[in-house]
Amino acid sequence: MKYDDIKDLYKYIFKSYDKPFLKEHIEKFMELDEYLPYSSTFFCVTNTQDLTFEYISKNFTTCLGLDVNELKTLGMRYLWSRIHPDDIDAWLNALNRLMEFTLSEIPTEKRKDANYTWNFRLKNSDDVYVNIIQNTTPLVFDTEGKPIIGLAHYTVLDPNIKMEITASAKMLNANNEYETLFFNNFSQKLLKDGISNRERDIIRLLVLNQSSKEISKKLSISPHTVNTHRRNILKKLNISSTGELIGMLKMNQFLL
Repeated sequence: MKYDDIKDLYKYIFKSYDKPFLKEHIEKFMELDEYLPYSSTFFCVTNTQDLTFEYISKNFTTCLGLDVNELKTLGMRYLWSRIHPDDIDAWLNALNRLMEFTLSEIPTEKRKDANYTWNFRLKNSDDVYVNIIQNTTPLVFDTEGKPIIGLAHYTVLDPNIKMEITASAKMLNANNEYETLFFNNFSQKLLKDGISNRERDIIRLLVLNQSSKEISKKLSISPHTVNTHRRNILKKLNISSTGELIGMLKMNQFLL
């Protein structure tokens, strides 16, 4: 995939018309960075509108051996140019699904409590593709409640670890603990070619523990139609129960 294609898709996912300013946040991060030890992790303040990094922590070069000035000057396109080519489609798909989930399933007033994680492979200064786990907490939202600036924390793992590209969304619950609301594996093949888009919609809602009645309201179809789809899904996948289906999906055996 060409850089221009990545840029167009990325900007479409995070499309906004706001121009937020983060001076106070960045000053705090700079102060904190002075005291953090060197480690296999680094963090950045990401601006998805300008495709830039508002701040890059000192551990960036330590972790990857790359020139921090190139990242500051070239922004996200420099990072994209080093992502493993085989990971790009799945990575963009993961970002798009996370954004869709946020806008459709997380109330605007709750989005400040959300946290997102995904992974990809990135080429370091030795031309070795290391595993990167990115965990992002939104800091600033546009007028439509879309997260556009975030604190991204990157963990660098050994390249010999085989990892499939996954993405998750978590939310602070009433006990102030993160609870997973969304998880998906984007490296695996779609459920099956015989599964329709409507059936996929129903499967995604089942994994979120929604009942047939709740699904029918969400999709504007009757509960009877939902139950018919559920029976057809089980038959197509040769699975005996909805519980077995959900268990398999949550154990990462299929792509939602």
